[in-house]
Amino acid sequence: MQNGNLAFQLPIHPILMAYKDLFFDLDHTLWDFETNSKETIQELYITHRLADLGIVDFDGFYSTYSAHNHRLWDRYTKGFIKQEELRWKRVYLSLLDFKVANEPLAKQMSQAYLEILPNKKHLFPYTIEILEYLKQKDYKMHLITNGFESVQFKKIKNSGLQDYFIEVITSEASNSLKPQKEIFEYALKNANASVEKSIMIGDNESADIQGGINMGMDTIFVNHIQVVPTVPATYTITHLKELENIL
Repeated sequence: MQNGNLAFQLPIHPILMAYKDLFFDLDHTLWDFETNSKETIQELYITHRLADLGIVDFDGFYSTYSAHNHRLWDRYTKGFIKQEELRWKRVYLSLLDFKVANEPLAKQMSQAYLEILPNKKHLFPYTIEILEYLKQKDYKMHLITNGFESVQFKKIKNSGLQDYFIEVITSEASNSLKPQKEIFEYALKNANASVEKSIMIGDNESADIQGGINMGMDTIFVNHIQVVPTVPATYTITHLKELENIL
């Protein structure tokens, strides 16, 4: 019989987590691609003496390179061009815009870019802190990336991210690209995860958010640059710390 001054208490059970498996994008979501890429291109600009070829404005050259890279990546993800063409043509077309028609130089710079870039370590603010927070909450974390496999694994290792992720799903391993459904199916199978208990976290509305939606997954749009959203993600954040309010 309960004492009149004591309230009867039901056993307390931990609240079940809505999600068990978290699938992150890498570039532009956790790994600061723009900062790392610009540093790499600047090194190449200096070592290959592009100023002596008449390209005296580095910022202008990098802006041109970024535009070509973005356009060619879009064509690559849609299956219009192959990986090798993407790799060297983004450099060649940038040089060509500055009246430098030098294919051997473009291919040399492209190779050097892929060797230097993965050694860069810039992450977005709060990346390690949020991964530690999520790890302590026993989430199973994975990566789904369209990046080149050998390059992505080096980025992950050199920036100290390797201990946080169980599965790293690349487009090469899955033989498909985000937003194609096949890469998400491959990821869920490898992670032994269910759609209902999984969520996709990324910065690219077309690849990450629409891809997750097509798969039936909940999504978190990491809107670092605060664009006006065009795809209806389940959640939208502008800073990684805001994941603490969701997960």
